[in-house]
Amino acid sequence: MNSRPQNTSAESKGGRSPFPSLSQGASNLRVFTLSELKTATKNFNRTAKVGEGGFGCVYKCAIKSHEDSPEKVEVAGHKEWVTEVNVLGVVEHPNLVKLVGYCAEDDERGIQRLLVYEYMPNRSVEDHLSTRSASPLPWAMRLKIAQDAARGLAYLHEGMDFQIIFRDFKSSNILLDEQWNAKLSDFGLARLGPSEGLTHVSTAVVGTYGYAAPEYIKSGRLTSKSDVWSYGVFIYELLTSRRPFDRNHPKNEQKLLEWVKPYLSDSKKFQHILDPRINWNGSVRSAQKLAVIANRCLIRHPKSRPKMSEVLEMVNRIVEASQEIGSSQPSVGN
Repeated sequence: MNSRPQNTSAESKGGRSPFPSLSQGASNLRVFTLSELKTATKNFNRTAKVGEGGFGCVYKCAIKSHEDSPEKVEVAGHKEWVTEVNVLGVVEHPNLVKLVGYCAEDDERGIQRLLVYEYMPNRSVEDHLSTRSASPLPWAMRLKIAQDAARGLAYLHEGMDFQIIFRDFKSSNILLDEQWNAKLSDFGLARLGPSEGLTHVSTAVVGTYGYAAPEYIKSGRLTSKSDVWSYGVFIYELLTSRRPFDRNHPKNEQKLLEWVKPYLSDSKKFQHILDPRINWNGSVRSAQKLAVIANRCLIRHPKSRPKMSEVLEMVNRIVEASQEIGSSQPSVGN
């Protein structure tokens, strides 16, 4: 923690850790008292509430750093508290939400578990894809979000000496910072990857309908390729601004992956699935290339899906090509 004002947030949780070997990771985190966080949130006043996390309410407030400098925080609650401390306490990456500290105390209501992490002022990607959003994200920003999210997942899967499977990758768990960088958040459902010699982790099926891989839903067999499937779903969400499952559409359009399928083979038809609120002039080709990547992520057989590092390489090439096209456009003078 430095002396400059810094944005943070906090979340309350409880439960057993599925990451016992990682428990030392929390030693570098700041320990907050419950009194500090109560004071900062005015006793968790609803005027400080900014939303709902996957497992509880989220509050924004101001705290003081070790150097007595104000910081912004949020507070939320869910039972997978130890999981999130252990995951975020040992990982550090520009595309993962930074955990600043935690609180673990007893009070008159029982055991209180809270997390304090960096504040993300531009909310979630889901918020901006919503048809209720007054200013839909332009294509260049959506492409960067796809790249940032792929970086975050690739790091979790392949960037450390152990593997973490996110298990709940979705647009509402991708948050945007002040510079609109995308960061993965809400790691309460994360699991360590399979031990050496094993092909998968067997676990209860949890997550969000529409994002979960079919083999995981059917058998509870979890692998990093389950996250790859969810990433493919997310790409179509970026392209269309439609949720993976939405009852507000006609019945034959409620399931996103089924709705887009007839439009993918024809370049003229393909444009019909793109979010009509944004200007696609000159960008349809890169959108089609991104859809090709999504299709590879959505192959039914998990072993045939690419690794996230391979997905990231493919997305990087699309981003680079788009930047080259943009820089080659003639400027118009008076």
